[in-house]
Amino acid sequence: MNIAYWITAGPLALFYFYAGTLKTIRSRDQLRPMMAWVDRTPLPALRALGAVEILGATGLILPPLTGIAPSLAPAAAIGFVLLQTGAITVHLRTEDRRIALNAVLTATAAVTIWLAIRQ
Repeated sequence: MNIAYWITAGPLALFYFYAGTLKTIRSRDQLRPMMAWVDRTPLPALRALGAVEILGATGLILPPLTGIAPSLAPAAAIGFVLLQTGAITVHLRTEDRRIALNAVLTATAAVTIWLAIRQ
């Protein structure tokens, strides 16, 4: 296994697994302090987004770990780049300029794509 891949994909997967779990189980009131945009998003869409994040995190870890369908790892990372591109758009459209975390996640996912393809 490529150690550099695990150094980037591991924390990325942990972040998305945690964030996705929060979005699937917490109420809108519990999420509001962390995510100001939850009031503008329908609850089913918020839950679906959490499920997508959990599945993407799983896609970063299980395929390379098991050797089954390893092409799913770069696909999951591409999905996270697209997800964060959308997140940045939502933040900027609502005049919320706090996009530093989104930019870091986008860059990390992009590096993860490159490392996953190199394996």
